[in-house]
Amino acid sequence: MTQRFGIIEISSEEEYRKMKRHAVNHFYEKLLKIKDTINTNEAKNIAIERTKYMEEFLEEFYKEWDGKK
Repeated sequence: MTQRFGIIEISSEEEYRKMKRHAVNHFYEKLLKIKDTINTNEAKNIAIERTKYMEEFLEEFYKEWDGKK
């Protein structure tokens, strides 16, 4: 999957709250990283499946965004 919006490194919560950003960035900044922080095998398997779902959602979103669907 191609990343369309860049990940932004932020040093403080205040800086984060002041930024103007696209809601899709949240997928890249946090949601797609969750699977890498899970400890148990069962939870990791669930997180991997949910990550796949989010990636598929983003692919469909970009098709609509680009007028291809």
